[in-house]
Amino acid sequence: MDGLNEYRTARVAEVLSDFRTLQYYIAAAPVDPPNADDYYTEGWAALRQCAIDGQHILNCAADVTVPQANGGEAEQAKAELKQILLDAYARRHEGQKIYLRQAAAQRWIEYRESVLQGQRPNSSHRRQLRACDDQLRGELSQITDDAIYQELRTSDINMGRWTAEDPSLRSVQRWVRARPQTT
Repeated sequence: MDGLNEYRTARVAEVLSDFRTLQYYIAAAPVDPPNADDYYTEGWAALRQCAIDGQHILNCAADVTVPQANGGEAEQAKAELKQILLDAYARRHEGQKIYLRQAAAQRWIEYRESVLQGQRPNSSHRRQLRACDDQLRGELSQITDDAIYQELRTSDINMGRWTAEDPSLRSVQRWVRARPQTT
């Protein structure tokens, strides 16, 4: 036994707490525009997709296949904690990605409202609304797995969290790929 199971347990609790907080934010974001004509616009479509993705990541079954560890009860607990950490870490990663996409879409709504100033879209708004759409696409394209992984890792380190056994980005991506959406 390496004596680190207390750290592993605390790490799992931290990551699950982060994920729970992200879920609250994801669930609170709007999905339906005040005006039905805006339903299929890019920002509102992005927000609805985020809600679907958030529900999916919450509903994914946990991977309960834990390898049998040699060395007794403490080694088995270590193996189980590492598996639980991967599950929680991957969910937090995906939650952060969804949260950042939602934030970009909500900024799009604000920009769009400032362009329209209470009016309905018309030809005089076309160029500015296209710029809003372009900005949203640009922001969404910057929300990558690499960027999110590094952002979360940096945040964890800055908070003084124990990160010695955090899963790799590849492990997180494998976890996500193993849980495709069925919708």
